[in-house]
Amino acid sequence: MSLPILNDNAGVRSPFSSFAFQSNPSRIKSRSMHAMSNLVDTLELNNQSNANGTIGVNGCTKKAVPKSYSVSADGSVSVLTPLQMGRHELYENIPFTAVFGMQKKERNLSRAFASYAADLDIIEADQKAVATTQQHLSHQDLEKRHSQAELIMMDQLELDNVMVTTPLIFAILVATMSQFLVGYNTGVMNAPENVVLTPHSTGIWGLAVAAFAVGGPFGANIAGNLADTRGRRGALLINTWLFLLGGLIQTLAIDMFSIIIARFIIGFASGFSSVLVPIYLGELAPPTLRGMLGTLTQFALVLGILVSDLLAFPLASPLKWRILFSVTAIVAIIQLFCAPWLLETPRWLLNRDTNSRKARYIIKQLRGFRTYEEVETEVGHFVSAIQAQTMKQHQNQNANNAPPTNHNNSNQKKQTDNNSNSNNNTTTIMELFQDKSVRLLVISCLVLQMSQQLCGINAVFYYSTSFFEGVIDNPLDGTTIVGGVNVLATYVALLLMDVVGRRTLILWSSGGMFVCCIFIVLSLLKYFPNIVALIAVNLYVSFFEIGLGPIPWLIVAEMFDAKYVATAMSASCQLNWACNFIVGITFPYMNNCLGPYSFVPFATVLLFAFIFAAIWLPETQGTTPEELQAELIRKNSTTVYHNLNIHESADSSLAINMEWRHAMEQLKKEEEEAMQSGNYNYGFQPIERGSIPSNRSNTPPTSDWQSVVSGVKQ
Repeated sequence: MSLPILNDNAGVRSPFSSFAFQSNPSRIKSRSMHAMSNLVDTLELNNQSNANGTIGVNGCTKKAVPKSYSVSADGSVSVLTPLQMGRHELYENIPFTAVFGMQKKERNLSRAFASYAADLDIIEADQKAVATTQQHLSHQDLEKRHSQAELIMMDQLELDNVMVTTPLIFAILVATMSQFLVGYNTGVMNAPENVVLTPHSTGIWGLAVAAFAVGGPFGANIAGNLADTRGRRGALLINTWLFLLGGLIQTLAIDMFSIIIARFIIGFASGFSSVLVPIYLGELAPPTLRGMLGTLTQFALVLGILVSDLLAFPLASPLKWRILFSVTAIVAIIQLFCAPWLLETPRWLLNRDTNSRKARYIIKQLRGFRTYEEVETEVGHFVSAIQAQTMKQHQNQNANNAPPTNHNNSNQKKQTDNNSNSNNNTTTIMELFQDKSVRLLVISCLVLQMSQQLCGINAVFYYSTSFFEGVIDNPLDGTTIVGGVNVLATYVALLLMDVVGRRTLILWSSGGMFVCCIFIVLSLLKYFPNIVALIAVNLYVSFFEIGLGPIPWLIVAEMFDAKYVATAMSASCQLNWACNFIVGITFPYMNNCLGPYSFVPFATVLLFAFIFAAIWLPETQGTTPEELQAELIRKNSTTVYHNLNIHESADSSLAINMEWRHAMEQLKKEEEEAMQSGNYNYGFQPIERGSIPSNRSNTPPTSDWQSVVSGVKQ
């Protein structure tokens, strides 16, 4: 029996819709939206596995639960549990990339779907009550059931955060070694300036340091195409060989020209890695882990900087500097030995062939699935997300040929898959400037990218040892303290990005760094003790990490409509590397010429960034759960849901786990009895067909007990 909820605008109001207005005025808006947007079928009361509607599981009596499913407007049927529906939405809405600071979006989307599913659950529960008792559920019962259903869904959706398999862990660790090398080679040139192939000029050393930033944009540009043609795993291995080549040349360098060539190759590999590793981890991990893995890549980078500072204590000497440079080659060799643990991403395999057996095998390894049905459900999530993103890409390409539209709603976060698909985007930077509705957003992104580098942060990571000479007794101590503070500040930034707006953090970051620059200059002029300069530099790095460090990259995807994101990200990347090069090659001259005033140009940039953010920069903290839920309602407005009972679905999962545990205990008992009787096969004898018990089916046992628990015979 089905009691559809009809659109109120059509003049027909459902019983539950009327009840929602009468008994729950505090939720009038959300209930009426659901009543107008969704068709929910009542539970089939007679669909039971036996006469009394119960099944036995390990001595326990459980009510049979009809399978939940949904029917779209085109007639297609999707047989998914509420949990699987939630994971499906996460796959389609979370980009296949690991980005620092994405955890808030993941939580908001999970919370939005949990509330959305709970609303559908209580609608169905109320319809069932009307069908059986001719009475609606009370306001208290509805609220209680809604809260319980929402908590159940949130708990189930967050299981991916704790259920991490060994193959996934090893693949993550091997891939993040590349980001560690990016950080290591950012800081490795800091300490050994006075011991590497001396004597050399300030200019040639500055060129060697800055060559890292010259290679970066070339690597970033080629990463997408190579990842598409050779696969994510193949591209990662090529990147590892590049790190190995650059590390060997730098270790065996005979002159400064060799160092410059090595730094260019390592910079190329670093730019390559900065694009590829987030894509690889994002396509490997479930949606709820992608933000955490983005954080992991950021921590790997800052830990690389810290390790380079620590190793400088014993190795930054005329006899051991080659060992300091050899760490890059050593880590790359370790990566190559660990290559068997690098799995190809299921998304890349399924994008090439939706019937890929290799993709299914890898999914089973990564997720720890036990049954064929679970694997196929996960494959469906991947394929659906790929199709949705492809459709969005085609829409974006069509939009590029259409007249500009209004994109002034910058508070709504825009989604995109920032990977190799960006190469297909035909929008140019000039088109962005010509569109008046996004011109300010383009300028904002470019200003933030310039401010991120021209604020002088890499002057600290490249040259802090020479800067601290004469300020503290051992400059390496100051450099290492800065590296440690950088790691701690990254963690603080992760916490703040969840609760504070992007524009607010930029204001605090640029303003705090500006004040620190003033104290640094005054300390170098002897108005304050030298210890104040050390404290000011560490605060300067801390303020950078909470704002100007991560936000210029996040804000691109949050500001722009999907058809502009790839172009804006590409332009931002090129400008960022160019400014990085400028700082790397000019700061030694600035330090020699300006002396204690060397941070004045950086203070000027920061003052301009603060004024720009205060006057023109829009706030883009992200989409709220309420906005995401409204989008879910709009998206699924023509879908009919059947048997969407979160409570009974959770009980069904519990019954399946109990049945599985019972089967494992029974198998263990049989093995122990066989050992005691001396008939146990330890693997030295083949299993003959006649030895299989006749009461066991030749078909996989999972389909039988799963169908019994679900109440539908396969």
